[in-house]
Amino acid sequence: MSQARVKSKVILLRRLRRLHRWLGIPLMLFFLVIGVTSVLLAWKKKMELLPATQKSELLSDQKEWISPVQMIEIAKSEMMKKGESTEVDRIDIRPDKGIAKVTFKTHFSEVQLDGFSGEVLSVETRHSDWIEKVHDGSIVDYYFWQSETAKLTYSSATAFGLILMSISGFYLWYFPKRIRKLKQS
Repeated sequence: MSQARVKSKVILLRRLRRLHRWLGIPLMLFFLVIGVTSVLLAWKKKMELLPATQKSELLSDQKEWISPVQMIEIAKSEMMKKGESTEVDRIDIRPDKGIAKVTFKTHFSEVQLDGFSGEVLSVETRHSDWIEKVHDGSIVDYYFWQSETAKLTYSSATAFGLILMSISGFYLWYFPKRIRKLKQS
């Protein structure tokens, strides 16, 4: 009885090794990309992957803010000067700093504006945005499909691969111990 159980575990162990190896080779690239970009995103402020947030000089005066429409128009005119697309993605308003950050859909630029005067405080690249798109796989959709097809495929394949690698890795560790125990009894 014990001999048959040992043999079945050995056969399963060999299959798991093969599966683990052949899953691991292609998934290694994805895990490497996710790992490196995770570290970069975790340290993005320390590594200055985001433009430094400016502060309005008019903050203490407590004036009226310019409208979001005006913010968009000012940011668009800055992008026109650089020859970039003017399609706005979002406005990040920072009341405590008196500024607004306008970002764009088709490039990784950010225009920081004084929320009271509309003065352009900085125009810089948000490196963390493209790193995030590489991290989650949406960079492929961003440049080719304009849908979430690649992101969903990449994220799902990587997640299922990690789950399978974890399960097979556990059994690659556990079965040799179990086989030794069965051989001893």
